[in-house]
Amino acid sequence: MSESNGEIGVGMVGHAFMGAVHSQAWRNVHRFFEVPLTPRLAALCGRDESRAKEAAAKYGWAGVETDWRTLVERDDVGLVDVCTPGDTHAEIAIAALTAGKHVLCEKPLANTVAEAEAMAAAAERAAARGVRSMVAFNYRRVPALALARKLVEDGRIGEVRHVRAVYLQDWLSDPAAPMTWRLRKEKAGSGALGDLGAHIVDAAQWVVGDLITGVSALSETFVRERPDGEGTGQVTVDDAALFLARFAGGAVGTFEATRYALGRKNAMRLEVNGSRGSLAFDFESMNELSFFDGDAPGAEAGFRRILATEPDHPYVGAWWPPGHLLGYEHTFTHEVADLLTAIGTGTDPAPSFADGLRVQRVLAAVEDSAAHSATWTPVGG
Repeated sequence: MSESNGEIGVGMVGHAFMGAVHSQAWRNVHRFFEVPLTPRLAALCGRDESRAKEAAAKYGWAGVETDWRTLVERDDVGLVDVCTPGDTHAEIAIAALTAGKHVLCEKPLANTVAEAEAMAAAAERAAARGVRSMVAFNYRRVPALALARKLVEDGRIGEVRHVRAVYLQDWLSDPAAPMTWRLRKEKAGSGALGDLGAHIVDAAQWVVGDLITGVSALSETFVRERPDGEGTGQVTVDDAALFLARFAGGAVGTFEATRYALGRKNAMRLEVNGSRGSLAFDFESMNELSFFDGDAPGAEAGFRRILATEPDHPYVGAWWPPGHLLGYEHTFTHEVADLLTAIGTGTDPAPSFADGLRVQRVLAAVEDSAAHSATWTPVGG
């Protein structure tokens, strides 16, 4: 059975980068967190059987499938983890939910708003039957960023006025870098916008507790052809996307996502300025949060560094003594811990597919605005 004796069988579709970090999370979560269900790595699915078997042996999966439909149908799989390119998210996730399987789906939720709407509707129907689903926006599980959200909730920075978010990488800065599925719109949906921009849109809306209502955007593709093994292939997605935004509560925001910021490896940054204080976060220093307390006496004014490694910081108590830093992989362990807790307690996990749909609507508005000379574009919904 997929759920018995306090265990739940997990089946994962895809085994590349995200498959590796998800596998580590499923292997380790119950060794650090008191979760109500222990995950059993039942089967991994990949189209190439030999590569799938190699990945399964490396990452600790008991079985292998080459068709995701067979994986979904297995009696020993109660949760399906979707780690595939965006063009397959909707079909796999909806089929799994319909079959009564819980679902964890990588971000962005889908390639289009229509797909995301269908997924959110399927998730709502499934939830009525006790079947849970969650989008893998792992940056919500960074302890320092979760602390930032709490400080905003507690009113420590007052009324939010500015949101400043960037996600900078440089892995495409070499024009000779080869073509990948991430550079094809039919597979990825968009480029830096969906790959990186989805993260900062979700993080910004989550930390400030408010939704983006409209955008003015531009995008650019700097290198339009790349080597693909048979000559060159056409790049059909954006390399960089930038936009202005308004939030429902009155705050204004600026967002930038690029894979051409030479020297920046994974600089996901968020700054929030309020009427009483400010917060600043940079994932390249992911254990730290900068906090400016506007209520402090003038002689003490200035940003102070909070090292978010104390036991009472979000998630940290399950790990190491104070000052012993966490890394990227821990965010995925936190993610699956939250999902297993929600399944075991019969509650709805977050971010939900509805949250993923809200992000997808922002991405669609950005694409629409950029296609029409930065015209101010309301976010649908």
